Amino acid sequence: MSLLARPALAFPAAKVMQRLNALLADRHVASSLHKRYPEYPRNTHELTIPTSVAPARAVVYVPDRPAGAPLPPVHVNFHGGGFVLPPVELDDPLCRFLAAEAGAVVVNVDYAVAPQHPFPAPPHQAYEVVVWVAEHGAEHGWDGDLLTVGGQSAGGALAAAVARQTLERGGPSIALQILHYPPLDLVTHARDKRSVIAKPMLRPWMADIFDTSYVPEPTLRGDRLVSPAHPSDTADLTGIAPALVITPEHDLLRAEGTRYAERLRGVGALRDHCDVPGADHGYDQNDAETARGMYGLMAKHICQAVCPD
Repeated sequence: MSLLARPALAFPAAKVMQRLNALLADRHVASSLHKRYPEYPRNTHELTIPTSVAPARAVVYVPDRPAGAPLPPVHVNFHGGGFVLPPVELDDPLCRFLAAEAGAVVVNVDYAVAPQHPFPAPPHQAYEVVVWVAEHGAEHGWDGDLLTVGGQSAGGALAAAVARQTLERGGPSIALQILHYPPLDLVTHARDKRSVIAKPMLRPWMADIFDTSYVPEPTLRGDRLVSPAHPSDTADLTGIAPALVITPEHDLLRAEGTRYAERLRGVGALRDHCDVPGADHGYDQNDAETARGMYGLMAKHICQAVCPD
């Protein structure tokens, strides 16, 4: 076991990463991402969603629509960052794109992160956020009955956990879950995962910090809300929200994403599984054109799931 897999070292390392992320994101990243896809306007406002974990800040992206039109559908987005980093602004291009192309309100959630809020706080908070969004649409300008969820990396894992909780608790109804290069097996260590390239973007030391900060107790990493792609989770998922699963070809997490897609296919809950050729984890942060294609696929599936004919 590496030293970074020990909570005494992983926690402070995660907090250092958070401070560095805040400095770099605020100064460099956000402004450049706001300029990507300039044809899609940034019409946003913020709100705070109450949850039992902590209040969750959210940035709400509002699509253009004619006066008197029915309330639009709503998509809840969870960002990536290894369950540790809170880079909500990194998903700004995606949220603008989906709001414009799918005609949906996009609620981009700044959820509680580890090590300050370890498992099970993030997936429980994520579920409460989605319940709130479903129940408060009329007063905030969306139709909570036309609901989809999704996320990138750790956010994809949270979207999967939300869909699992809605299945177990009987709602709210989710028309589509979008799982974009999600980590879905924290039981298997990154050192035992394989990529088709020698040096993928995700490295074992990152997993040591992220996984230990998120789930400090290794025996909990097999929980269904953490590792639904691990063979130990054998529950019947019949009735779970249909999914679009996207796995980059070079991603260290590709195999578990593919495995979960096949599990969903087995219960009739897989809308589509797209493997992105030549791409690695987090490719959409740097490759705007490949990202455009995948964002377009997401928008298409959202429209098919919730948009009126």
